[in-house]
Amino acid sequence: MNTFTRSSTSTSTGSTSDGKNGTLNATTTQANRRPRLSGMTWLVWRQHRAAFWTILAATALSVAWIVYQRGQLVDFLDGYGYPGKSLDEAGGKFQQYNDAFSFVSMGLQAIPILLGVFLGAPLIAGDLENGTAKLVAAQSASRARWLATKLALAGLVVVVSTGVLSAVFGWWWNPVKSEVTVMDWTSGEAFNNTGPVPVALTLFSVFGGVAIGVVLRRTLMAMVVTFGFTVAVQVVWSYSIVSLGNAVTITTNKGVMGENGSPSLPRGAYEIDYSFVTGSGDLVGFGTCSGSQTDAARQACLDKADVVGWSVEYLPMSQMNAMQWFGASILFALTAGVVAFLFFWGRKRLV
Repeated sequence: MNTFTRSSTSTSTGSTSDGKNGTLNATTTQANRRPRLSGMTWLVWRQHRAAFWTILAATALSVAWIVYQRGQLVDFLDGYGYPGKSLDEAGGKFQQYNDAFSFVSMGLQAIPILLGVFLGAPLIAGDLENGTAKLVAAQSASRARWLATKLALAGLVVVVSTGVLSAVFGWWWNPVKSEVTVMDWTSGEAFNNTGPVPVALTLFSVFGGVAIGVVLRRTLMAMVVTFGFTVAVQVVWSYSIVSLGNAVTITTNKGVMGENGSPSLPRGAYEIDYSFVTGSGDLVGFGTCSGSQTDAARQACLDKADVVGWSVEYLPMSQMNAMQWFGASILFALTAGVVAFLFFWGRKRLV
């Protein structure tokens, strides 16, 4: 009986111990479990992980550099006494900060071109060229799912990298945003590197490169054509920036030669056009009477032409944010059109 009792106790104890160990092991396994990619997402990420990690690493390094430069800029402005003192009086002391803005903005403007050529063009063209697309099509996953996963992961990396760089660059520029001598807000250096524009411009360039690669089906050829495409997009876009705003016109009637004759524009305003205005409200070229030899002769000529003041057409800096969102919405719409084309084309020819 004692033996049976010991056996029962021993068995019961062992069973209890095993239950606890099983619970502990299950808890440990759940604690050590981490969310991991699987299926098609894992396949696409693994296939392009070198490009994705390179983009994210370059973004992190760029952010660190911009944060450092921003700290240097703020220290200089505090020591200099800005905005109490104009930067026009700083002379060469501010040149290194101007150079830093130019260097970084030039690099940021190259991102749509670089990602379009090296990420967009080979994204699917490489699979079409080496036969990977046929292998994927032979599996249980549909072509649409494969294409959607490719575009989604590439788009996510682009949005994260360009969105972060846009926010940090705008934060760096903000203390001297109204200084035209640093960066004109209508220039590509400022307009294309802040707000939603970098995200929209890069997405359009990358997905445009994907579409070119799908049509040409050759990686190298697609990269060359995509380079031309992205450069053309940058040029056309730069010339279209001013047209995104609503121009404001201001007129004066105090003459054109005195100090009080010139209209007072808001700080940072971008002048589009300026001319003379007559007493009847007609506009004449600002070169009217410019051939006069003396000021008195020119004034007499202006009086004869009935010139009473200036008419200036300009864009206030307050419109910058609205212009950026309007332009970005156009680019997003174009990108959506490219994506629709990719799915339409891919239903039958993406093998």
